[in-house]
Amino acid sequence: MAFIHMSVLFAVVAVLFTIYTKWRYSYWTRRRVPQLSPSFPFGNLENPLVRKHGVGEWLRILYTRFRVQKAKHAGVYVFGSPNYVPIDPEIIKNILQRDFHHFVDRGTYYNEKDDPLSFHLFNIGGQKWKNLRAKLTPTFTSGKMKMMFETLVKCTHPMEAAMTGYYTSKQSVDIKDVLARFTTDVIGSCAFGLECNSFKSEDAAFCEHGRRIFAPRSKIDTLKIAFALSQPKLANKLGVVLLPRESSSFFFNVVKDTVKYRRRNNIQRKDMLQIVMDLQESDDNAFTMEEIAAQALLFFLAGFETSSTTMTFCLYELATNVDLQEKVREEINRVLNQHGGKITYDAIMEMKYMTQVIEETLRKYPPGTLNTRVCVSDYVEPVSGVTIEKGTKVLIPVWGLHMDPEYFPDPERFDPERFSEDNKHNVAPFTYMPFGEGPRICIGMRFGMIQTKVGLTCLLKNYSFTVSPKVQTPFIWHKYSFIITTENPIWLDINKV
Repeated sequence: MAFIHMSVLFAVVAVLFTIYTKWRYSYWTRRRVPQLSPSFPFGNLENPLVRKHGVGEWLRILYTRFRVQKAKHAGVYVFGSPNYVPIDPEIIKNILQRDFHHFVDRGTYYNEKDDPLSFHLFNIGGQKWKNLRAKLTPTFTSGKMKMMFETLVKCTHPMEAAMTGYYTSKQSVDIKDVLARFTTDVIGSCAFGLECNSFKSEDAAFCEHGRRIFAPRSKIDTLKIAFALSQPKLANKLGVVLLPRESSSFFFNVVKDTVKYRRRNNIQRKDMLQIVMDLQESDDNAFTMEEIAAQALLFFLAGFETSSTTMTFCLYELATNVDLQEKVREEINRVLNQHGGKITYDAIMEMKYMTQVIEETLRKYPPGTLNTRVCVSDYVEPVSGVTIEKGTKVLIPVWGLHMDPEYFPDPERFDPERFSEDNKHNVAPFTYMPFGEGPRICIGMRFGMIQTKVGLTCLLKNYSFTVSPKVQTPFIWHKYSFIITTENPIWLDINKV
């Protein structure tokens, strides 16, 4: 009899759960927002353990499917959570800029108690974000960029020496590895005031920990990330930590020891860490040591991976399009000749065609393939009339927009002329967002562009590049990388010019 009662109870619970799940998965249909059929337990997501696409590529595919239907917006389900996908650029503008106060938060996961280095500007929201953004904005003025420029240029010297070695030995170059070492040295110097010596050791500490943080994760890590992003409050209560603990400890100790050394010896440096230290000294409530370390880690992560990725794809495209490469090199030589052969801040600013090439690279290969927001108060979207409820996550399909043939004809073609003075006004607002848009646009955008231009100038003034036969095309995008990257290395052959 007890067994029958238990069976009946189980059946009732199963029926109720099925009814609830179907009701939950009709959330967008009930609001007359187009949606695809979800399935339990992942919703519209691919199974994180056996996925075929990275999240950015998955969202790009969904964007294309809804665009074919001429939808202005769409709804998807991440596990059981309804997520809103704006497709019309006007809706995106409302969310990112016009009605930003409804969407201040990114909705990325952080755990201030168990993982204080995750409590940085990119992750946090609300008033804490507003206060921190206001304090850090002066770090990235043009004046501060000029102050750090000499330090940045010095970091090209080890890269030049390494490239000479590759050329002499006639080796193909894993260009992403070279550029990751360069950006590690740059950020180590400009953010921490430290020499990372990334070209002198295969496993230089900064480079190694940067790789660990961005490295493709194990299947358990993948599930942990998916859980934390879909259930952040519960993940916080359970003490879920996403950053590798040894890497967090490394960066915290580097910052703590550097700050302590500078203050004890009254040392001043022209770098980002010094600016944050000065802010702390001018305002006792400005930063704790954990907060200083968290911002320093963000400076490192943002500058290390995104810029090296952009330069990698830029050089690949220039190696594929030799006429464009020659055009960039001609500009580099002409501008440097006007500045005594030296890479100066003003010279870099004058390289207009190189800027077009970088902007086109960022269109075709945006390091951040999607942008996220969370609705912090109920919002009636004026274009569609739909109510986006408080707590709903918004997924902005950056890569989908960048590869939309309506906005960028023949999107697979690499064409820097899209961003020329004559043509860039044709780019529709909020269809091109490699750095985000609105008040939460990337604070380090200017530094990232300068670092990228310096690295490319150093390489292209001395070497020409062609695609090695070792390169596997078409590219297979890595399924578990947060930043866009290929599964296999991008090999280039080099020659002196």
